[in-house]
Amino acid sequence: MNNLGRNDLCWCGSNKKYKKCHMLEDQNQQFLSQNSSGRVMSKWQKSAEEIELMRAAGSFNGKLMDYLREYVVSGVSTGKIDNLIQEYTYDHGFIPACINYRGYPKACCISINEVVCHGIPSEEIIIKDGDIVNVDITTIVEGFHGDQSETFLIGDVSKQAADLVREAANSMIEGISIVKPGVRFSEIGNIIENYAVARGYSVVVDFTGHGIGRKFHEDPPIYHFKNSETKPFLMAQGMTFTIEPMVNAGTWRVDVDRLDGWTVTTKDKKLSAQFEHTILVTSTGFEILTLTPLQKKEGKICFLASSEKNHI
Repeated sequence: MNNLGRNDLCWCGSNKKYKKCHMLEDQNQQFLSQNSSGRVMSKWQKSAEEIELMRAAGSFNGKLMDYLREYVVSGVSTGKIDNLIQEYTYDHGFIPACINYRGYPKACCISINEVVCHGIPSEEIIIKDGDIVNVDITTIVEGFHGDQSETFLIGDVSKQAADLVREAANSMIEGISIVKPGVRFSEIGNIIENYAVARGYSVVVDFTGHGIGRKFHEDPPIYHFKNSETKPFLMAQGMTFTIEPMVNAGTWRVDVDRLDGWTVTTKDKKLSAQFEHTILVTSTGFEILTLTPLQKKEGKICFLASSEKNHI
């Protein structure tokens, strides 16, 4: 690999800075030679320009989440929150990614209590004291996607609900904490399931995280449960994907509503909680692209997680 600095002119004669030309390709070739036991899919890696666009998408999505906080409260309909998302996003010149995505009718997913994911907002669904409410938002900014979710505690929730939500946040942090070049993608699911099961919870297997970029859902799938590969895929610098475990108080099994075709609930109707961030693999570890301004100010990966896990 060339001993060039990021801001030196590239060796190829293009007169571009190395970081904007061959740096990522050179690092990938070196990485491949050092990791012959696994596979690096270079097509999953973003260019420097694409990474900056992913940062912009993640940054806006984080600002949107902070904007919503004061509205995710008892007495507010999920339909109103969806309307606020549309207004805020369009007012800033961007696009809510969920609208009409594979026929989905709304700008976000709001999943309450036993709803695991893909809850459809409605003026008739009113958030109540004691609920746990997941808000999942995705925005298209200049053609690139930012994607995240949080589960909110509404008023006086039960200890059971509060514990589940905290450990769902911690489960996501466990998965994020191991991200760096050379790590098997399968290790994300292994560490998340080990963590959740040790605390008496289960992890949904029907839905996964995913690569993300110009498309909402790209390769690779990110499993949150134990899995293995004979010749594993390895993380490499420039890859972007979501980590978003769905953690259940009871069984991991789920049902999909036969009428709307979207709403997913726990089979035993026990509580479910989820957190999600969009992650970038850096040269030495990871960057969380969807941290909100409030999270950055407080130095936390997410709220409702134990303090020792919020500062990895």
